[in-house]
Amino acid sequence: MKTAVIYARYSSDNQTEQSIEGQLRVCQDYAQRNDIVIIKTYIDRAMTGTNDNRPDFQQMIKDSDKKEFEHVIVYKLDRFSRNKYETAKYKKILKDNGVKLLSAMENIPDTPEGIILESLLEGMAEYYSAKLAQKVKRGMKETRLKGNFTGGTIIYGYKVENHKILINEEQAEVVRFIYEQYSLGTYVKDIIAELNSKRIFNRGKPFARNTIYNILKNEKYSGIYRFKDEIFENMYPAIVPNEIYTKVRNKIDLNKYGKRSVELVYLLRHKLKCGYCGMPISAECGTAKDGSKRHYYKCLGRKRNNGCTKSSVRKETFENFVLDNILKVLSNSEYVDTIIEALFKLQEMQSNTNSLINSLVKEYKQAEISLNNIMKAVEQGIVNNTTNKRMKELENKLEDIDRQILIEKSKNAFKVSKQAIKEFYIEALKLEPKLLIDYAIKEIRVYEDKLEIIFNSPIKRSPDTNQGFFLFTFNSKLPQYIQNKEKPNMVDIEVKYYV
Repeated sequence: MKTAVIYARYSSDNQTEQSIEGQLRVCQDYAQRNDIVIIKTYIDRAMTGTNDNRPDFQQMIKDSDKKEFEHVIVYKLDRFSRNKYETAKYKKILKDNGVKLLSAMENIPDTPEGIILESLLEGMAEYYSAKLAQKVKRGMKETRLKGNFTGGTIIYGYKVENHKILINEEQAEVVRFIYEQYSLGTYVKDIIAELNSKRIFNRGKPFARNTIYNILKNEKYSGIYRFKDEIFENMYPAIVPNEIYTKVRNKIDLNKYGKRSVELVYLLRHKLKCGYCGMPISAECGTAKDGSKRHYYKCLGRKRNNGCTKSSVRKETFENFVLDNILKVLSNSEYVDTIIEALFKLQEMQSNTNSLINSLVKEYKQAEISLNNIMKAVEQGIVNNTTNKRMKELENKLEDIDRQILIEKSKNAFKVSKQAIKEFYIEALKLEPKLLIDYAIKEIRVYEDKLEIIFNSPIKRSPDTNQGFFLFTFNSKLPQYIQNKEKPNMVDIEVKYYV
């Protein structure tokens, strides 16, 4: 009596065990009719037939070498494989092991004509699989275009309702906190410690470092979802403003391997620029004659021999000097009042001379003149498709410009109060040195005899300037202390500002 094994498979989680039971029943009936004894059954659940990455399938192929069975019975050939090349490959292995593949539902004669029929069935199985994959891809794209969730695990900060991705406000607050703290210079380990102290966990467990970094790098939080070469902006509602997301991503890129000292923190890293050649001033480390380490800030221009002669400065001495000056400015009510008054005046000036609004008003008047000219032509009987089309275009343009003017005016309607400006700088004083510098300082320009500290401001620029903040420059005379180990005396600070 002949011996055989049964191989059964279904490809989707949407299918059930009934699919397997049906296949087994048909295969067993086939074996009984043909006097074949079934000695074993191999089953792969929710496994596609387009590849051979199936555990029971591979085990069956391996077992065929033991010469324990003569046939493999499948419900149909497409259960064995939907890839004609892999079908041919594994049928050859079975044949070399003395095993023949049999289909219970497809009556394939053992004749030359049967070879053609079998090849046709295998080709149809592969065609069906490719066609189905094409339909699935098309359906998934339509789902994305409609802004619907395509399945899988939803990321932290979101939830799914009626196939739409919505913000989970409770988790979103945690995401915003993570981004805000990292943008201010807080280390990931400290962010995690703060979350733990507030009993805020991720799925019942403390946040891991990788989880925090994945959150900080996930573009979906800015409202953008990428799939291959396509961008979808209608799926994930933004949790983090784009400017904060961009700032955080830039900081992460700067902190990649090779760009951060693992031994100590350089407080002024990425803030210093040479006042002479404009190149960044970077961290530098050297070894003294006694073998001790020395840490400096050195101009990259001089390092690259661009002709700059700016001297290196000792890390500890220079950082203390800069911090003392920053604290002196922010702690002095006279300086802070000067900043507030200057910022407030600039804010008033900006609202009165918004060049973007002026440009829009000018464009509106020009479009209005063009529309009036067309109306005069119509009154004189000059009416055709071109005039109608042009008139419609101008009417739409006027509506669009009018809407933009209202938007810009609404932006200027919101003004930062003097108290809010003051609180911005007072808040900086509460921070640790690294956070204080990241929060309050935009840039520090270093010369041999002075430094210029450019402070951030809470007031944003006019939208048409395409820049982030009003900046204030504070000049502080810098004595020749580089060769001096003693801390230089503090001197008066000259305050000036620019737009």
